[in-house]
Amino acid sequence: MSAPEQFQEWYEKRHKYAQEWKKRTGGKILGYLCTYIPEEILYAANILPVRVLGSHQPQSVTEPHIFAMYCPFCRDCLAQGLQHRYDYLDGLMIAKSCLHIRQTYHSWKKHVPLEFNYFLPMPSALQSRGAVPFLREEIDQFKKAVEKWVGREIGEADLKRGIEVMNENRSLMKDVYELRKQNTPPISGVESMYMVISSQLVDKEEHSKVVGQWLSKDLATRLQHRDPGLRLMIIGSENDDIEFLKMVEQEGPTIVCDDHCTGSRYFWDEVQPNSDHILAIAKRYVERTPCPSKDWPNHKRFNRILEFARSFRVNGVIVARQKFCDPHEADEPFLRQMLESHGIKTLVLELDVTLPRGPFRTRFDAFVEMLSQDGLV
Repeated sequence: MSAPEQFQEWYEKRHKYAQEWKKRTGGKILGYLCTYIPEEILYAANILPVRVLGSHQPQSVTEPHIFAMYCPFCRDCLAQGLQHRYDYLDGLMIAKSCLHIRQTYHSWKKHVPLEFNYFLPMPSALQSRGAVPFLREEIDQFKKAVEKWVGREIGEADLKRGIEVMNENRSLMKDVYELRKQNTPPISGVESMYMVISSQLVDKEEHSKVVGQWLSKDLATRLQHRDPGLRLMIIGSENDDIEFLKMVEQEGPTIVCDDHCTGSRYFWDEVQPNSDHILAIAKRYVERTPCPSKDWPNHKRFNRILEFARSFRVNGVIVARQKFCDPHEADEPFLRQMLESHGIKTLVLELDVTLPRGPFRTRFDAFVEMLSQDGLV
């Protein structure tokens, strides 16, 4: 099986993988609802972290538990819990994030009993001087809670190993992304998304092995005889909508980079070595490319986006956010203004599992035509 096929299988059969991992190892599995959770602590404790995702199917079981005006991703995730599709989880956690996904966590916790639940008070004011010391203490408290849950101490060697496992996976995926800067990218946007999302669902050591082997073989020279067409970047809130990305790339363009929490924002920044492992972990999560819910008062993430747009040589940007996503919706006018002030055209789309793809295709075709008239393709 090729690496892209393996990533796709892990994504599509994630529940089966988790169940088999649990049977094979006897270990605990913890579901998480936000990428600000410190997975290093979980790997140090030999716990498998699994990101909770939706099914991309309309659902009707969440109305008594969560407002209909909350984003479809949050409602879809809660539906998966209420419908017992994650019954293999031993625990569930969240790092303080947007109001919508927090409601998913609290409703799930109330209605689906688990061994372990944890709300990590991730600071919102990440640009304040107190963010790192605050988070360092909260992660230390989380470590103690995990130790009590698993019945053993997490030592310094364990923490070092947890950091190394996470950093290796981040570094390898970053190496894959760097290859997408080539004139003919050896990986499509769809394949990239499968790679990153599957890393959130399976054992990182297994995932790193596959990515590493892929890099050491033919990845750098793969797909060299195709026309990549327009080079596009996709930006937005949580997005594992594979069918949407397929639609974009079927039209001829190639998605060469991204900024969302199922893409580069999840893995780009590594934990820097420090004798205080907890402090090093805290610094990484405070200083990583931020989510818009925490990117204030200055838009630090905009600098990364512009850097990506230039280094990956994008011709245009698709801003695709979940419907009713307040942080991204508030962020959007400033993001568009910044991009267009640097001559980068944008297309804004609002995602919802209940919306047909026909209107998306029509608007995307018009966007491609506009870029073509500007001589970008």
